[in-house]
This record gives sequence, C-alpha cells and structure tokens, in this order.
Amino acid sequence: MYKILKPLSLCLLLIMSSSTFAQDTIEVGLKEIAEEFKAVGLAVVVVKDNKPIYKKAIGLQDIEHNIPLSTKHLFRIASISKSFSATAIMQLVEQGKVSLDDDFGKLVGFPIRNPKYPDQVITLRMVLSHTSSINDSNGYFKLDVINPAKNPDWAKSYNDYRPGEGYEYCNLNFNMVGSVLEQKTGVRIDNYIHQQILAPLGLTGGYCVDSLDKASFAKLYSYDSVSASFSEQPAAYNPRSEDIKNYVLGVSTPIFSPTGGMKISPEDLATYMMMHMNYGKYANGRILTSESSKTMQTKLSDPEGYGLALRETDTLIPGQHLIGHTGSAYGLYSAMFFDPKTNYGFVVVTNGCVPIYENGYVALSARTINYLYQTLIK
Repeated sequence: MYKILKPLSLCLLLIMSSSTFAQDTIEVGLKEIAEEFKAVGLAVVVVKDNKPIYKKAIGLQDIEHNIPLSTKHLFRIASISKSFSATAIMQLVEQGKVSLDDDFGKLVGFPIRNPKYPDQVITLRMVLSHTSSINDSNGYFKLDVINPAKNPDWAKSYNDYRPGEGYEYCNLNFNMVGSVLEQKTGVRIDNYIHQQILAPLGLTGGYCVDSLDKASFAKLYSYDSVSASFSEQPAAYNPRSEDIKNYVLGVSTPIFSPTGGMKISPEDLATYMMMHMNYGKYANGRILTSESSKTMQTKLSDPEGYGLALRETDTLIPGQHLIGHTGSAYGLYSAMFFDPKTNYGFVVVTNGCVPIYENGYVALSARTINYLYQTLIK
C-alpha cells in the first residue's frame, strides 16, 4: 500500500530534493575546477548571514593511504596566520599596552631603523601593514637577521624607500610582531592566541604541533612541474619539540611562525572569518572592538590594498569589494575573503595543486571563489 503524501509533506519533499540537486550540481562544478588544476584535495566553506551555507571537501587528505579530505582536517594555512597575530596585537592596543604609532624598535627590544633614513621612526602600524621598508633578504626564521648587534649584514633587511612611503610584503615583520606580543604579555604566542582568540570562539587549532591531533592534519603536497608529480612536504608540521624545550620569550618566537604557522580547519577558519566580518563580534561577545576591526580592514597602501594583516580587493570577484588574505607554503594554497557589508564570505584551501596564477591570485582559489559566488551568493 502506498502512503498518500499530504500537500505540506509533498512540498517539503520537493524542497529537500531541490536542495540535494543543487548541492550535487555545485559539487560537480567544484570537481571540474579541482581536476583542471590537479588538486590533491580542495576544501571550501561558504558563509552568509552569520552561518555556513555550504561546505564541501573533494579529493584526498593523504595520497599514500587514500584518505578522503574533510573540511574538519587541519591545514597549516600559511600567511592567513598573520591576521591572527595582528588580531592579538590589536587586543593589546585596546588595553593600552602598545600603540600603533609606537617606535617598533622600542617594542621589539633592538634598533629598527632604515639606515638610509635613520631619523624616520618605523612604527608598529608600518610593520603590520608591510610599509615598514623591511624585507626578507636576510631571511625571517631568526630575529637576529635584523638586529645590528647580532648580524653585520643587518642593513640588507631594509629597502631604499622611506618607511611609510612604500610597500613590500615581508614575513619578518610578523615574526617580530609575535616577539612584541610575548614581551608585552609574558605569554608564549601559541598559548596567548589559544587563550584569547581560539578558545573564546570555540575553535580547534594552534601553532604548536604537539598540542594538536596529528592524525587530523591534511598532508601537504608540492607540485613539481618538471616531473608533473606531487611530493609530500612533512616539514610543514615539524613540531620543533627540542627547540621549544629551550624557548625564550620574545627571542625564540619564530619557532611557531607567527607569520605563517597557524594550523586550523576550513570550518573553524570560517568561524574566525565571521568574527572579522562582524567587526570583532561573535555570539558570546567580542574579540575586538568594532574600531579595531575596521582599522585592520582599512587599506594603508595602494594599489595593494593592505591594511593590518587584512587586505581589500575589487579584483578577486570583479565588481565586488572583499576583505581577506591568502596563504601559500609547502604546496598549500589558502584564501579567506569576505564582504562585511553584505555579510558573506569564502574559505578555500587546497593541500596541493598546479600553482597557476591569474591576476595575482592562484587560479584554483580564484576560480573556486568566483564559482561559489555565482552559484550560492549572487
């Protein structure tokens, strides 16, 4: 005997069927983009009106063991990590412990002066916005590279232009910012960000590999264009356990890479993104004041559009003004972009792909974001 559906039940069934069809159709499109760029794995989360409206993972977390990727796997998200460091520093600004216009050398504990412009103060604001005239020529894995007392070639860490009047993306800037955070709080950076940002938001993640479930890490794979093959990059999750045993606050900071070492899942990164999309507010309170959050999102350099570890862009989705950041390291490519005015955003992460660039963005990320915008937001 067949059961006759009431009109309301039939309507709900049709809606559910339509929704399932739409989800399946979107997945087909994502798979086509992933296949075009030979993505090992691709994880996406789309949010709208303060909630996730779509999340999907395609491909593998582990090639060798053929383990499917999930949006809950942890990725080393690379330079999106800078926004966590900047968020933490802005908390100190709100508390009056530091000022964005402070002399950065006095904060970090050794002279920070461009030798070509010795009378020009380099401020915390300049360091956070990559307008400091500091570069990565000497590397950025140790703070000694720019310390005149420790490195005779320290001057190579500066560009020719006057601080505040030019832009160069610089990882050393944010490893030094992490040092300032530790010196001002007396708390190791991984612990501080866990206590003050991740835990309040209810997120799993962090900088210290040994504090996380290693089985949850999405393995990262770098593409070799000569052999047209991928190779795993285990160094992405080097725990640095022995180095941490001898940790010195404000000195050993680059061990955790404030500039690129955050490990977090796409789902949790989307929750963090929504906090910034709401100008520092989340369900249970605030991580930042609205003023601090808007300061981070306001560009200080043209045409780069970089603010304080977040940048503005009108070119990622033509005609749409977005705020966010990208990351790339060890074969990973990540993107986090949102529109705080109309309240939508995207997290897109791959653990390996053919890294073709289009208009300054990794094509896989840009195409995916545009596709998700057209199918779910527009």
